[in-house]
Amino acid sequence: MPSKSKQKHRSVSTSTTPTHTSKAASTTTPAAASTASKTMGKSFSTEFNPDYTFVKQDLRRIGTLAGIFFVVLVVLSFFLR
Repeated sequence: MPSKSKQKHRSVSTSTTPTHTSKAASTTTPAAASTASKTMGKSFSTEFNPDYTFVKQDLRRIGTLAGIFFVVLVVLSFFLR
């Protein structure tokens, strides 16, 4: 009987806030408007920011073991000739 595959379904909600048009908002400079939009975007950020610390540790361990085994093979080749 085949085993069930475990899959996680991720849902990303993208909510938009209604924009209010006012006279004060239309008189702002483009730099101030872009700064305001950047700060508004940070509160609803959906950036994917993974943590690769375990992957780095595993790769370092694999590299160390591969180096050790390579040295052992070279040393054994001198003794077995």
